[in-house]
Parts: sequence; C-alpha cells; structure tokens
Amino acid sequence: MTAETVGTYANPVLNADWSDPDVVRVGDDFYLTASSFGRAPGLPLLHSRDLVNWTLVGHAVDHLEPAEEFAAPRHDCGVWAPSLRHHDDRFWIFWGDPDQGIFQVNAPEIRGPWTRPHLVKAGKGLIDPCPLWDDETGEAYLVHAWAKSRSGVKNRLTGHRMHPDGTELLDQGKLIVDGDRIPGWFTLEGPKLHRHDGWFWILAPAGGVETGWQGAFRSREFFGPYEERIVLEQKDTDVNGPHQGGWVRTPSGEDWFLHFQQRGAYGRVVHLQPMRWGTDGWPVLGDDGAPVAVHRRPGLPSQPPAAPATDDDFPGGRFGRQWSWTATPQDGWTPQHSGDGLKLTCVRSADAHDLRKLPNILTQRLPATPCAVEVHLRLDSEEPGARAGLAVLGDAFGWIGLQRGTDGQVHVVHRFAEAVAERERDAAHARPAPEGRVRLRIEIGAGARCRFFRDVGEGLHPSGPVFAATPWRWVGALLGLFALAPAGPGHAGAATFSHFRINPL
Repeated sequence: MTAETVGTYANPVLNADWSDPDVVRVGDDFYLTASSFGRAPGLPLLHSRDLVNWTLVGHAVDHLEPAEEFAAPRHDCGVWAPSLRHHDDRFWIFWGDPDQGIFQVNAPEIRGPWTRPHLVKAGKGLIDPCPLWDDETGEAYLVHAWAKSRSGVKNRLTGHRMHPDGTELLDQGKLIVDGDRIPGWFTLEGPKLHRHDGWFWILAPAGGVETGWQGAFRSREFFGPYEERIVLEQKDTDVNGPHQGGWVRTPSGEDWFLHFQQRGAYGRVVHLQPMRWGTDGWPVLGDDGAPVAVHRRPGLPSQPPAAPATDDDFPGGRFGRQWSWTATPQDGWTPQHSGDGLKLTCVRSADAHDLRKLPNILTQRLPATPCAVEVHLRLDSEEPGARAGLAVLGDAFGWIGLQRGTDGQVHVVHRFAEAVAERERDAAHARPAPEGRVRLRIEIGAGARCRFFRDVGEGLHPSGPVFAATPWRWVGALLGLFALAPAGPGHAGAATFSHFRINPL
C-alpha cells in the first residue's frame, strides 16, 4: 500500500536538485521556483494543486545578462536563492547575482510573458533578496543576505525600504540581524520576509547547507530589533541540514513549509513540512521541530500523481522544458527544428576533451532515486574526431557515445575525468558501431554510482567500471546530451538523439 492510498505523503516531494525553493499560493494554485545558477533557461517555474505533486510549467528567464558573462558555464554564479511573490495581480521573482546585484522580473501570469531582468540594486555579494509589500501600511521592504566570497561579509541580514513598484531601493540599508551576535549561529542567509499576527517575520536558515537549521526572527518594526528561535533541525532524523525554503498557507488556513536537504551528487531535494503556530506565537515546523518522513497530506483536493517531466521524444526536433543549456545559447548550435529527434550540431571546440568547460551541453537534473537513463543516438558527421553522447556531469564527469575515427569508422567510446583532471581519458576500449548508431544506457544506483552500457544491435553490454557521480559547487550532478568536433573550419555535421527515457530500477 502506497502513501498515496492511505492519505499520507512521503518526503522528499521533489526528489532532484530544485535548490533553494520558494513558494506562493494564488487562489487554489501553488507555484514554486528555485535557483538555476548559470544555466539557460533559468528560474524554473513549478505548479501544484496539493503541495505534493508538482509539474514544471516554464522558466522566468530565457538567458542571463550580460550575455557575454554567461557564454561559458558558471555553475556557482547567476541565479541564487530566488523569492517568489504575488502582488498587484502580478508574479514577482527577486534574486541575487553575487557578482552583479539584486535583480527582479515580473509577469501577469506564471507562464509569462516575463519582463527582462531589472537590476534593483548593484553590488558585490548581495544575495538571497526577498520583498514584502505591507498591505497594512502600503510600505514596501526588502531584506537580503551577503556572500563573503564577494563582499567579505556574511552571517548578517540587511533591510531596505523599497519603492512599491519594485524597481529600486529607497535607502542605503540597515543591518537588522547580525548572526555574529547570536551565540552559535553562523552562515545566516536565505531570508524570506513575511507579515503575520502584527509581527514582521524573517524565516532564514543558518549553519550551512550540510548541517544547518531553519531559524525564525520576529519584530514589531521592520528594522528591528528581532528575536530569534530555531524552528527546524535534524535532531535524530536522517535529514541533514533541513532548511531554506518557503512558507505557504492553504485556502482553508493550513500552514506548510517547503525546504531543501543537501544530498551530495543529487543536489538539494525538496521536503514538505507541516507547520503550525504555537501558543507562544512562534511557528512550529515538522514534528515539533524535526523533519517528517511521512505525514498526513495537506487538506486539499486529491490530485493524480505527477512529477516534473524527464522523458522526451523530441517531437518536431524540439526539446522539453526540463532541459537547460550549461550556458547562454549561441547561434550555430541550437537544435534544428525538423522531424522527430533532437538534431544537435557538432560544435567545434578546442575544449572538446573537457565537458566541464562547454556551454553547448543540454542538461537536466540527476534523479535521486535508482533509475536507468536511456537514449538512442546516431552520429551524422564525417569529421574525424566528431563525437556525441550521454554524460553525467559534475566536478568529475563520465560519458558514453559515438566518435568518428581517423579511419572513417564510427566507434562507441566511453570516457571520464576525475575532479582534479584537466582532460578526459578512456574508461573502456572503443567498440565498432557499424551503422553509426547506438542505444546508450546509464544505470544510476545508490550513492549516485553509475554503470554504463552500450547496444549496437546485439543487446546491451556493460562498459567500463562504476563511476560515482559528483556535484559541482552548489549544483547537483547533471545528465547531459552533447555533440562536438575538434577545432577547425567549416560545418562538422550533427548528431541525432531520440527516445530519451528515465525509468526506475
């Protein structure tokens, strides 16, 4: 009997890298966004009717600006910890780019059209912004945290008055919470600003992503002083670092909190915690402050099981919204929209030996449950050295695919690179692919341990040793499709991918 059949749900409700989630309710609908760092499109937008089953409905930014800054992969830059709000019949997302400042986009509907990114405040190390429009006073505010790597400052929250139209801040800001003055607190960040029961509330995590906790701060005045309390921590559960997320209230008045848990190569998976207000007026999350593994479902209309899409048949040569490039797309390597199957140009690059440096890799999140990933590939290139394949990407990477040899023949190749290596090397001997076609398979087991397989028409055969996936900084490992060729003049052909599937093991 499943959790669904007995009226309960099991965590995590989003079992992949939906980092730094924030959530808002509009009518009977719930919407969630998450960090996307330097990938394009960015700022994913998810929808749910029951807070348990989520689908991906779009993205709020096509690419990051300035485009030249994100022409190469920047997995620790770009969109950090966005805040999602609904005000004045519009959706608003604020985020901090640690190198540029605080940005904002808005739209009349969740599916857009979204405005181009607007720089609300320029500055280094300004991260994790969250706005608040105070319906009681008509005032608008914004709170943000600091990245020490850019500013030399961390563990503090700064508050500003904001113009009600969300375009600019009206003062230089004031330190409203200093984590250094709270015994035992460090790495205070990710604030979410609310008004409740006559108090200003800041829900903010501290203690770091691996081992931290969720804090709550309250004050009668926006600029403080604030008192604090830890409201969610690991305790004796196996949910390490349960923190940073969003509070949402259902139409019937139930309160819930969505937050992440750092899980190594899988990135930051999302949990749903019950939330209530104690007799002393403070929020109580989970099971008296400990994360729940299984719990009664929210009191919302039952919905059919759903999850963000992973499979893709690439109809019309187009890829689904679950895919993002590792950097801003450039002319010359976006797919050709004709027929079924994804036709990727073999982009010429001097960095073809190191997938970590390449912008033209189409990626999606690595599932955090044991699964098998499959795709069919045909190499349509006569260029010696042209290659295409299926990859698991992180600080270390591994891939399996096809390559045209100097003898004109196409071979199945399997390569990898350690985190400290500057280029890839063979993980297995090359095998002939007589028709230039192959079915590729990666089985991902416990601990993100990956086994690679090939099928050139004679059934699946294993290739090479087990490869343990690794994350990037701030980002879980990614699945990737790519087509490449050595540097040189002229068009280098293409590769066609079809029947992409992820199935549970």
